[in-house]
Amino acid sequence: MKLLKINFVIALVLFFAGNIYSQNGWGPGSNYNRMYDVNTVETIYGSVTSVDQISHGNRMSNGIHLQLNTKSGNISVHLGPSWYIDNQDIQINKNDEITVTGSRVNYEGEMVIIAKELIKGDEVLTLRDDKGYPYWAGWRKRN
Repeated sequence: MKLLKINFVIALVLFFAGNIYSQNGWGPGSNYNRMYDVNTVETIYGSVTSVDQISHGNRMSNGIHLQLNTKSGNISVHLGPSWYIDNQDIQINKNDEITVTGSRVNYEGEMVIIAKELIKGDEVLTLRDDKGYPYWAGWRKRN
């Protein structure tokens, strides 16, 4: 009986932890990740004017954002969580010329690109699949 109670408590903890992860933070079902819209995907080219680590709130770890100077003006490009981006082989620096494919969305009153893919020279950093599912959440079942 005691073992049954312990297993039940563990199951509840895992269930709620999974729901919190998926709705908040960088989880695939989070409010932030649900903003990615396959209908607004575009490709832009420009020069990186800054690489910043940004806090999205108390339920998300820091994210990496770029400011990209394009022919149409400057735009913020959201790459993903810093813990994921920092562990990739490709390094993005100020003055790099890059091509970004991603979803143009309104984030906190500003039009930004949530990146799906970034190309620098012959290096490619793929961050999301064609449906916008983030690769840093790759161990989760894709919808």
